[in-house]
Amino acid sequence: MKDILYKLFDYQYLTRDEAKQVLFEIVKGDVPETQIASLITSFLMRSISIDEILGFRDALLEMRVTVDLSDYSPLDIVGTGGDGKNTFNISTTSCFVVAGAGYNVVKHGNYGATSISGASNVIEQQGVKFSTDNDRFRKSLDKCHIAYLHAPLFSPALKAVAPVRKSLGVRNFFNVLGPLVNPVQPEFQMLGVYNLAMLRLYSFIYQDENKKFSIVHSMDGYDEVSLTSQFKVSSNNGEHLFMPEDLGFKTITQDELYGGDTPEEAASIFRNVLNASATDAQMNVVIVNAALGIQTIDQHKSIEDCIDIARDALYSKKALKVLQTFVEINS
Repeated sequence: MKDILYKLFDYQYLTRDEAKQVLFEIVKGDVPETQIASLITSFLMRSISIDEILGFRDALLEMRVTVDLSDYSPLDIVGTGGDGKNTFNISTTSCFVVAGAGYNVVKHGNYGATSISGASNVIEQQGVKFSTDNDRFRKSLDKCHIAYLHAPLFSPALKAVAPVRKSLGVRNFFNVLGPLVNPVQPEFQMLGVYNLAMLRLYSFIYQDENKKFSIVHSMDGYDEVSLTSQFKVSSNNGEHLFMPEDLGFKTITQDELYGGDTPEEAASIFRNVLNASATDAQMNVVIVNAALGIQTIDQHKSIEDCIDIARDALYSKKALKVLQTFVEINS
């Protein structure tokens, strides 16, 4: 590990195999936390290469607990996190709206490392008990179109580095890896990224792998469509730039997306949105992200039609029913 660190400190890049072996060593417990912190910090000093990302991903996928849900042709909606905006759980809430519209979702998430509440925090606050039970995932998808995979149960490397990530409290290359290592490897992926460099990097990876994808970035730094500014969408159909008004929404402020000071507050916002009793700003930002998730699956549909579908799933309480059934099955 010391040789790897010296190489990184000398601003050299790792090969794909070197990156893979680093994570194997971490999971085996051969790397002290101080060296893990040094490794993470070194990648804050420069951009991570595609070979390094793919090597780290290779290790995570090779060591993962496997789950085969490919026959459901699922979607995952996830953000890299680390944008520092302290929003409520927009991606997670959007997943339940997409499921409410009848599309299959397999959400892969974790506890918050750089935020108050990650996807796992808000899901756990509903009374859900995390599991690796494939039969439970299938039942959940059959009954309510959504299953949730808590990342540390499936990726031992993520569990091994969790304390260091939490103590550092800043975004790092594990934020970049998260969307690439859903154990299900879903057929469809909607991803939010915190800068344009990440958008281009993921676009390259997904195009090279013939993935059906949409990648979004709000130009004021959000890793989702925030409706606070102009935003870019990169997909199999090219790149497009939108203003909120282009899709029939008002531009909103950062304060309107605030996620609270505790996991309990974040969970309350999550429930209020799905109950269609939240603020217009909170519900609209979920609707537009859910709509882009739907369009990732149904690429022949216009974004306007997808917005209508998402809005109906939310306001008709179909998304709320999904949550209620999901909690019953997974508690």
